[in-house]
Amino acid sequence: MAVPLYDLSVASYLQCLGAVAGFLGKGSAWCSENGIGLHDIVETRLCGDMLPFRFQIVSVAHHSLGALKGMQAGVFKPPSGVPELDYAGLESRIASARDELEAVSREEVEALEGKDMLFEIGDRRIPFTTEGFVMSFSLPNLYFHAATAYDILRMKGVPVGKRDFLGQMRIKS
Repeated sequence: MAVPLYDLSVASYLQCLGAVAGFLGKGSAWCSENGIGLHDIVETRLCGDMLPFRFQIVSVAHHSLGALKGMQAGVFKPPSGVPELDYAGLESRIASARDELEAVSREEVEALEGKDMLFEIGDRRIPFTTEGFVMSFSLPNLYFHAATAYDILRMKGVPVGKRDFLGQMRIKS
């Protein structure tokens, strides 16, 4: 059975973005209840050589909505700089990505099937088909950054669990 490109990409992006929005909300509420400044979360790193929480959240948006825009354009690049967003700005970035992805039609995405695309980083060009890009680059990066953000919240004491990370699963009805 072939899995439609929309289900591989947009449906997976929306599931992850919904989960991230959920655990961001829990993080905000928990910090408020426990007198922890949200700025402390935004700048937290799991270890010194990793980028902070805000980069992880910006990357979730970039590897979902940005990935779809890259597939449409035929080229995907790393983000140019990381905006200095506060926690509310990060929540807004995720909500905006969800809203834009929800407006994309299945037909728009399916029309991208089999198309060539490039990942460009500096002078390097890595060729993909849209499906190869989604399965071997976009989704692994999306989940990496979402998991890292989730782990930072857990490390800070936010009471989130695996169900918070999974988000709304696509169960059989």
